[in-house]
Amino acid sequence: MSWKKTACVLCGNTCGLEVQVENNRIVKVRPDRDNPGSQGYACRKGTNIAFHQHNADRVLYPLKKVGDKFERVSWDQAIDEIAEKLKVILEQYGPRSLASLVSFGEFGYGGYGIPYCVRLVRRLGSRYNYSAANQEFAGRYWAHGLTLGSQGMGLGADFEHSDMLLLVGKNPMMAHHFPQARKKLMKMSKNPDQLLVVVDPRRSETARIADIHLAIRPGTDALLFKSMITIILREGIHKREYIDKYTDGFDKILPWFANFDVKAALKVCELDYDQVFRVCREFVTRRSCLMDDLGILMGRHSAFVSYLIVVLLAICGRISVPGGNLLVGGGDASDVNDPRAWRTVITGIPAINGNFPPNVLPEEIMNNHPDRIRAVLTFASNPLRSYADTTAYENAFSRLDLLVVTEIVMSETAALADYVLPSKTAYESWSGTPGSGSPEVYGWMRRPVVEAEGEQKEAGEIFTLLADAMGLIPKLPESLYQAAKSGNIMEYRNSLMDFIQENPESSRVLQFIIAKTLGNAMGSAHMSNLFAILLLPRSQASQEEAAGAGFPIGPNQGLDLYQAIIDHVDDQKGLLVGKRSPSDPYKNIERIPTKNRRIQLYAPEVEDWIKKINSVDEEEQLKPNERFPLILMAGRHMDMNANTNMRNPAWNKGRRACTLAMNPLDARELGLIDKQMVKVITEAGEETIEVEITDETRKGQVIIPHGFGLVYNGVKYGANVNRLTKNTNRDFVGTPMHRYVPCRVEVF
Repeated sequence: MSWKKTACVLCGNTCGLEVQVENNRIVKVRPDRDNPGSQGYACRKGTNIAFHQHNADRVLYPLKKVGDKFERVSWDQAIDEIAEKLKVILEQYGPRSLASLVSFGEFGYGGYGIPYCVRLVRRLGSRYNYSAANQEFAGRYWAHGLTLGSQGMGLGADFEHSDMLLLVGKNPMMAHHFPQARKKLMKMSKNPDQLLVVVDPRRSETARIADIHLAIRPGTDALLFKSMITIILREGIHKREYIDKYTDGFDKILPWFANFDVKAALKVCELDYDQVFRVCREFVTRRSCLMDDLGILMGRHSAFVSYLIVVLLAICGRISVPGGNLLVGGGDASDVNDPRAWRTVITGIPAINGNFPPNVLPEEIMNNHPDRIRAVLTFASNPLRSYADTTAYENAFSRLDLLVVTEIVMSETAALADYVLPSKTAYESWSGTPGSGSPEVYGWMRRPVVEAEGEQKEAGEIFTLLADAMGLIPKLPESLYQAAKSGNIMEYRNSLMDFIQENPESSRVLQFIIAKTLGNAMGSAHMSNLFAILLLPRSQASQEEAAGAGFPIGPNQGLDLYQAIIDHVDDQKGLLVGKRSPSDPYKNIERIPTKNRRIQLYAPEVEDWIKKINSVDEEEQLKPNERFPLILMAGRHMDMNANTNMRNPAWNKGRRACTLAMNPLDARELGLIDKQMVKVITEAGEETIEVEITDETRKGQVIIPHGFGLVYNGVKYGANVNRLTKNTNRDFVGTPMHRYVPCRVEVF
């Protein structure tokens, strides 16, 4: 037996792990103390990774649906038949009939397969990519497009250098939203010079250790943020010098808050005015930052609340300053009103940050429009358990002309497919990144720790085979194959560039060409993908970061980075490939791509809405529904769920992993006792589940965790919360209101 270094693939933190392998199976797991990012930290999900890797639902061979059963077929047959069916559909109905549906799935392999899948569909003429990101973040993308000039630009919290952290609808003690989350939060909560504030209806694991917990009424986030902005403006404690220097439109937004009744609004929120006032004053005067999450991103007024958060941060002078919220990501500004931009045919939703929301896909399939979607390529995604309205998805997928699922397991979605293409897991394939982390940026390439036990392929290879079968990859010269086999990466680069120069159109499928040549020679499309990423033009900021780590700016910088990462493939700690300066506020603020390089506080798109947010109207809209008097929070982060990535329920043996959390007062009114079985009913459907009575849950709100209701080895475990969420209960960018689902509870 030997210990091998690798990483967790169940969330984006990729904490370092060491796994002990015996007879090609992971038998023991421990945190990797040498990993520079996690430094020996890992949650119980990571230490149970063997249940993800080894489970009875693994798909070993390509499968084809014949009648109502699957039959094993060869890779050649599966690829050829899928390609032929796609050609017929595209020829008859055009590119709008095709869509990709992707998720980051098991990050390590999901992240690598996504660009291959999306680019395949894009090269076939369709822009319809339904992304898991737009299931959650579309409202934030939209708001940041208006205020920051780019839907791809985010506001990362520099809380390592802050003395106040405001968490809104976020529970990092369970969700691990940043490396070593529990360790860092516990340290902060014990520091008398730092302030931890949590806004959450529930007394979450993070709220328990907070200095201040604002137990907000579900659905009233817009009232709270409008109240906070109003308090700061009326008290005159806003940062006028910062506002004048870095923002635009300040005077135009003042009327939005002029006659707003703060005390009445906070009464609707069921919050104490003095406590909110203190939070406002502390946030303005301290080195503060803010993190928000699904609690507001999938709630009422989601997109507009994201807009108000930018306004709050800006008037407090907390964007692009040390300890504040720093600009991350970016990209060109998007114009959702551009007539050339694609929109969904039936629901009329434009691409937000280049993608579409999965929440509307069933409607885009279930209609008689000539441009309706007829074929879907699904990768690393299980919409029948991950997205709103399971029933709607079941009906829609049954109407498709072609459903192809690329997965590692026979998921609920795969069970409905015409073809299932088995992918290797992250532990059976190569995976890596050209750089992650801040301020020190590490690049790495991780080798497999176990071998595939069937005919699974890397996701990149699967989509390259499909691209080739569809005729997207041009005829390549033998010299390019020979250069790939030579082992001389400079020789290969030069040969590839010569071919691209002679055939400019081939650059549109560069990733597939590299996978077919270099990837084939290496035995890994994913290894070659790192080369593809670093070969493409890189931003000036990325070049400067690499120069700070000893890689001089020049035409060979990307090649040098690639070679260095490959040379250190057995150094699982990663290679230092860049150094960032997150605390330089002036350099950071200049990244805003708005026309005048300022934060735009005023946008006509939000004016009417913000003016209409008031205590009277909100109280009326929040009145309990007689049929569905309780509010269901559909989804809860905890250490017993991992989306749908941990299918074997044995990892939670002996734990109450999937329950309906209910306040004792609500349980008493309904005559319920702990562990009693009940039915939860919404307009979408019903599920049976065990009650867990706890005073950590707010009165009037009940909670069901996500990631359950999985059919493992033929048996369903837990309740599928998305059977209870209606796909039409959403906002104008298609984000489902998972955190505000009216329901009722009845005795089973």
